[in-house]
Amino acid sequence: MAFFIPSKSITNKFPKIYPQEHYLCGMSQKVLLVIPPFTQLNTPYPATAYLKGFLESKGLDVAQADLSIELFTAIFNKQFLTESFSESKELEELEFNKILVQQTDYLEIVDEVIAFLQSPSIEIAQVLSNLSYFPKGHRTTKVNKEIVWAKGEDGIIDRAKHYSTLFVEELGDFIRANVDEFFSFTRYAEQIATSASSFDGLADSLEYEPTIIEHTLFDLVEEKMEEHKPTLVCFTVPFPGNLFATLRASQFIKQFYPATKIAMGGGYCNTELRSLSDTRIFDFVDYITLDDGEGPLLKLIEHLEGTISDQELERTFIKKNGEVVYANKIPNTIFHHSKLPAPNYVGLPFSKYISFLDIINPMHRMWTDDKWNKLTISHGCYWKQCSFCDVTLDYIGNYQNTTAEDLVNKMEVIIAQTGIKGFHFVDEAAPPKMLRALSQKLIDRKLDIPWWTNIRFEKTFDHDLCELMAKAGCIAVTGGLEVASDRLLEKMKKGVDIGQVARVGKHFANNGIMVHAYLMYGFPTQTEQETIDSLEIVRQLFENNSIQSAFWHQFTTTIHSPIGQNPDEFGIKITGPEFAGFAQNDLWHEDPTGADHTKYTKGLNLALHNYLNGAGMNLPLQDWFEFKIPKTSHSSNKIKEVLKAIN
Repeated sequence: MAFFIPSKSITNKFPKIYPQEHYLCGMSQKVLLVIPPFTQLNTPYPATAYLKGFLESKGLDVAQADLSIELFTAIFNKQFLTESFSESKELEELEFNKILVQQTDYLEIVDEVIAFLQSPSIEIAQVLSNLSYFPKGHRTTKVNKEIVWAKGEDGIIDRAKHYSTLFVEELGDFIRANVDEFFSFTRYAEQIATSASSFDGLADSLEYEPTIIEHTLFDLVEEKMEEHKPTLVCFTVPFPGNLFATLRASQFIKQFYPATKIAMGGGYCNTELRSLSDTRIFDFVDYITLDDGEGPLLKLIEHLEGTISDQELERTFIKKNGEVVYANKIPNTIFHHSKLPAPNYVGLPFSKYISFLDIINPMHRMWTDDKWNKLTISHGCYWKQCSFCDVTLDYIGNYQNTTAEDLVNKMEVIIAQTGIKGFHFVDEAAPPKMLRALSQKLIDRKLDIPWWTNIRFEKTFDHDLCELMAKAGCIAVTGGLEVASDRLLEKMKKGVDIGQVARVGKHFANNGIMVHAYLMYGFPTQTEQETIDSLEIVRQLFENNSIQSAFWHQFTTTIHSPIGQNPDEFGIKITGPEFAGFAQNDLWHEDPTGADHTKYTKGLNLALHNYLNGAGMNLPLQDWFEFKIPKTSHSSNKIKEVLKAIN
């Protein structure tokens, strides 16, 4: 396919093409690790930091860049928005015209608002906590007047963060509607890459003239290429919404820095591209690696140095003789979790990260508000039995542990690098035994830090363990309740029941640790009655303070899960999509019960929205739905009875 040719002004801006010898000059490879837009805005995604720490321990020259936050801050400033407003005036059909009418007011304060969200201070908060300071937009005019803010400086700062978040979201709405339909705060062009069994949609979109946002991305890419002069650029692609921006950036590098090699890895590749056969993506990247990146990247660098052939690469897709070839020399080079060095966050722009405030969901607030160091306690999942999970893949199935001493040593290194004390342990499910050892070690070292992690609702989390974790700085846990039905929990192979979830959640809550529950609906063979009964259990868990936060998502079959690989065992029929050579992960299925699970989405979310705000606990479940539902089969005191023994 033909690569895009930017407009004349852009082409003239980047006339320089470095020949191969400019980069190599007989020296070792120079690696640039890149986080693509838009991944996380409040804190760095940890993949590049892990790889930088590892590769530098091998003596390599490694830089890293977070184009996610760099592009965001390049968009939300007076200069970019002035240009965007100017271009939007030429549109025949303009959405959110109210913003354009008040553009002077938006432009006057946008830099101040962003600076505050990057580094909140009480001085600026005093100004921004006054709603009349902001333009009268479609979000700021609908502020919830019933929000009860904390007293003192914390309340003022939170209120200012909330109003500022609404202000930025208004501008984001305008940009998506009138400037770039692909724009989103956490993903870019996600709709193109989601369930992309064929590369056709991506190929077509990559032929289009770049948007003003994409031209801004090119500016940033050029800046990093000129600064670091890499011989190898590695993109980590965690989600479908990172793929298109990655390919746009790669497209630019291929055109203006053709001597530079490009590799791509990360969660999207690991889950979506394992059956890759379409060669067209190799017009944009040279290598695609799977699973943990340490081993494949080290072999790839050795290959680029000329010390090994492509037949000695590991877990790497290449294009060879016009076909996709999976180069994977066995046995693989394995670097055990306990032997890896600390992630290295040096070089990431910590002053630019944004603290948004989501007041609806307290756990979502933690994800978007504060800055967190990301670290993994263990590799993989110690349980690895859940039937809906990708247990056949390395990131779940390959469980590796380390010691509390090793973890705390790494934490101290990271704090020194970032200046940030808080940690989010990003395990699939942190082992209780390790959490006990880690908590004791933090106490022994007198390392006073806040932290949170993901767990299973194991009975091991009794009062004593939860108390120890709280003393060690744990402020929150997230766990998969999934479907609040004992029949379905058994079918899922969760290894827990409703009563156990309620008791564990209460132990955490009694020790001041917030509990967030992941909730699922539409699991195979789930009946209407079970959906309503699940909602009733969720209501009671909130009512009895066993959980304080939750989020619903509809079940999706993946090809790497036990359900996807054995659909007959779970009573479903896989109906597509037909694989067309590119991505393969999410599967379509028919539930023989004929249940229409989608129709419950609105009601389930409405109920949860109210429960999160402490409202509607005594309302009948029927009030949340616009159609007739069955009465719950559960007693209204089911969870209360379960908790009698520990209250």
